[in-house]
Amino acid sequence: MNIIHAVLLGIIQGLTEFLPVSSSGHLVLFQKLFGISEPALLFDTMLHVGTLAAVVAVLWKDIWAVLRKLNQPLTAYLIIATIPTVIAALVFRKQLEKAFETGYFLGFAFLMTSILLIAAELLAGRGAVKGGTEKMNWLDALVIGVMQAIAIIPGVSRSGATLSGALSRRLERDFAARFSFLLSIPAILGAMVFQFKDLVKDGAAKAATGAVAPAGIGAAVMIAGTISAAVVGFFAVRLMLKIVREKSLWGFAVYTGVLGLLVLLDQFALKLVFK
Repeated sequence: MNIIHAVLLGIIQGLTEFLPVSSSGHLVLFQKLFGISEPALLFDTMLHVGTLAAVVAVLWKDIWAVLRKLNQPLTAYLIIATIPTVIAALVFRKQLEKAFETGYFLGFAFLMTSILLIAAELLAGRGAVKGGTEKMNWLDALVIGVMQAIAIIPGVSRSGATLSGALSRRLERDFAARFSFLLSIPAILGAMVFQFKDLVKDGAAKAATGAVAPAGIGAAVMIAGTISAAVVGFFAVRLMLKIVREKSLWGFAVYTGVLGLLVLLDQFALKLVFK
């Protein structure tokens, strides 16, 4: 991997982490397109550092409001919504690792994202909007959490799934977007913890056996990817907040639907990328 690849992957991560199109799915897809196959666990961790910095920079007031008063309903709702993802990640970790490596479920997952976004807009248009935190309850948080747990599948958008859950529960659109992005913080931190644990375990195993580690990815490449993910992620969060407030998610539904069909066409017929 070179610096150009790193910057491109950083841009993809920063943009797709917060737009409802699946960052994990796009990273798998573009790594296939670029032919990147060397170990990149640390690089992926650094991309997550970049997107974490982006969401913190945009939502620092919301984050400070939670940290300043932990004993409040919003804190409890964030915890409730995080639990299903933790359980799913622990139970299905091996299957997820295989899905990331092969991308075999990618086309169907993009189509699932499209269906979720369409369903969210249809359900959100029925009945009156409940409101924000003051009208939210534990069941709303649990529904959003289950949707986020589904999004651990590469190709299913985390932001799209959580927004779909929030809008289907008729939560106010701006609050739904902010809650989704606040919920991304423990999700990103969790992914980083798992990756760091794997890095430590892999390093210890190599040291114990005396194996020589591969050259890996240079510091300049990782820094370039991290910065590009952070900068693009910052603008992606702000853009997505504006889109959710003022527009619909139909455009993203069309995009992920078409992308899903193209991936399936290649996987089962053309074999240009997924050989």
